[in-house]
Amino acid sequence: MVASTTRLRLTVTPGVARPGVLGRHGDGWKLRVAAAPERGKANEAVLALLAETLAVPRRQLALVSGAASRNKIVELTGLEPDEIERRLAAAGEEDCE
Repeated sequence: MVASTTRLRLTVTPGVARPGVLGRHGDGWKLRVAAAPERGKANEAVLALLAETLAVPRRQLALVSGAASRNKIVELTGLEPDEIERRLAAAGEEDCE
C-alpha cells in the first residue's frame, strides 16, 4: 500500500507570542510560530507545529518551497487529505477559544 502524500499551502506569521493554527486562509492555512525568521528557525517551528497538531512524526513533513517567504508549501506523507483538513480545522477552533 502506498502512503498518501499531500501538499499544504501555508501563510506563516513568525515571531509571535502565541503560536498555533489560525484557520483557513484562501486555499491554504494560516499559522503563527514563536520562532524568529532567521537561520531556518521559523521553518523548523512550522514543521514542528504541524507534526504536533497533526499527531505525526516530524520526519513525515518536508518544506517544499517558501524557505525565505511567509508563503510556504509543506509536503506531508501518511495522512489522507480529509484527515489533515479535519485535524487542522479542529486545531484552529481550539486556538480561537
